[in-house]
Amino acid sequence: MFAISTAVTLITGASAGLGAEFARQLAKRGDRLVLAARRTDRLEALAGELGNARTVTADLAKANGAAKLMRDIADAGEHVEYLINNAGFGLRGRFAELDAKRQREMIDLNIGALTELARAVAPGMIERKSGGILNVASTAAFQPGPGMAVYFATKAYVLSLTEALHEELKPFGIKVSALCPGPTRTEFGAVAGFGADGAFKRLAMDSPAVVAAGLKGLEKNHAVVVPGLVNKFGAAGTRFLPRPLLRKIAGAIKL
Repeated sequence: MFAISTAVTLITGASAGLGAEFARQLAKRGDRLVLAARRTDRLEALAGELGNARTVTADLAKANGAAKLMRDIADAGEHVEYLINNAGFGLRGRFAELDAKRQREMIDLNIGALTELARAVAPGMIERKSGGILNVASTAAFQPGPGMAVYFATKAYVLSLTEALHEELKPFGIKVSALCPGPTRTEFGAVAGFGADGAFKRLAMDSPAVVAAGLKGLEKNHAVVVPGLVNKFGAAGTRFLPRPLLRKIAGAIKL
């Protein structure tokens, strides 16, 4: 049996963008938060704003990053009731020209850390027969992405894993959802290398709407949550187009 501990909601990548917005919305609903990210100053400023949160500085792209984070939570006498697996980044450019080390870091963060954290919290949730995991994927998960090949592939993994976990954990009363936003007004675009103009900026949603859709979808235990009508149509459309055509369309979009 598990010892008595404090239930927390763990949010990764919480220092900015969707992560910070998840923190704000979950704080309003009364969750006790653990905010994890690399940028300590931003985390502490956000925790000070919210009041019911503590911070853990963590680089989840490193080999021991997720394990260290989970040890910190255990040492604090806490257990993860809800996991918001939000940490991740993208890179725009040709596969053979992008920095190899950064591409590996993207795989380690977007896939490796996300998987490790989900695996770390699942047994306790099964024991308690409660909890939830929200993995942040992307509409990129529904098709290959020439020009962002590794990023699109990482999000396809996140979507596939999440749908499988949704079915595996449902009998234990655990909710598992993949949030698949399209372009969103956060720091993601600048980090990935998108310009000030283009489809990314024109189609971008505001982060509060994306987060609200994700939390609502998790509460209803929807396996896949795609916020926004344009994104819904785009994601659904990938099921009907031939794969060669889908690759050409994705590669031709000027983001």
